[in-house]
Formats: sequence, C-alpha cells, structure tokens
Amino acid sequence: MISGAVRDELIARYSEPHRRYHTMVHIEDCLAQVAASTDMDDDRRALMDAAIWFHDAIYDATRHDNEAGSARLARARLLADGAAPEFVAEVERLILLTAGHSVEAGDTLGARLVSIDLSILGAEPARYDAYAEAIRQEYIHVPEALYRPGRAAVMSRFLQSPRLFADPAWAARYEAQGRANLTREIAALTA
Repeated sequence: MISGAVRDELIARYSEPHRRYHTMVHIEDCLAQVAASTDMDDDRRALMDAAIWFHDAIYDATRHDNEAGSARLARARLLADGAAPEFVAEVERLILLTAGHSVEAGDTLGARLVSIDLSILGAEPARYDAYAEAIRQEYIHVPEALYRPGRAAVMSRFLQSPRLFADPAWAARYEAQGRANLTREIAALTA
C-alpha cells in the first residue's frame, strides 16, 4: 500500500540523527508483530502496516504534536498514492491513538496497534534497559534533575493503569514483565 518513494522517505525520517529509539528498528519490530498475527485479514493487516509505518514519522522530543504531524503526513502521502479516503481516515485514527495509548472498548484494531507500540515495555530486562537509555538520549536536552522525575511520573501513570496492554493477547504475553520493568525503572529514577 505504501509506494517505494514514500517508504524511502519514511526510512530517511526514521534514520534522523536525533532518534535513538524511534528508529527503523522500532518500526521493523512492530511490523514483525503484525506479520506474526494470524487473526487479521489482509485489509486489517494493510491498515496496521500503514499506521505502523507512519505512526512515528514525525518525531521531535521537544514537541507534543508528533502524532498529529505523523497523521497529517500519512494523509498527504497515502492520498497522493491513491489510497481510498476511508482507508486513510482509519490510518489517521490509528496513528492518533498512539498519542495516549488508550482505546475505546471494542476497538480491536486500535487495541492491537497501541499494544504493539508499547510491547517494548514487556521486553526482557536488558532490552528494556536499552530502550530506556535510548529514550534518555532522545531527551538529552532535558537536564537530569528534570528528566528523572518527569520520566518516573510518565512510567508511574502507565504502572497505575489497570492494564498496560489493551489487546488481551499482548497483555497475556507482556503484562507481568512490563510491570516488573516499569517498577524497576521507577525505582532507579527515584533513588
């Protein structure tokens, strides 16, 4: 669904020098999780693939409108490539869900996307620690005295949620390890 020229543009965006976590490695990991999902038809898989390719296309850690910018970019590029307006609207909706990682009850596609995007939270400890360090490097402009309590607050909000992963299969697979990782990172940040 994504043309070669658009894919090349996205790869270039995910290769920007200020990125440490929000890179092609993250996108490839997310795409692999979609590919491994056996419960999606081709239409849903195409929506997920497009949403994943675009969801972090705009990324600047000093801004708070990255998802909106990514959704606008997806709209422009997908429409220019001839995608159906309904497809484009759903891709935009999915991208915007990654801003808060919350979905309405019954939104199975949204639940899957936000769960895939957050799956790093449930990674084995060494991989999680590498992710946390990469995020710190993306926010290197924030002084340590501000970063530590800010990051701890964000991670605490995740930890206080009833479920980290909206998709039941991702919750079964990653919830326990995700909570352990968050607890460990919060303890280190507040020590």
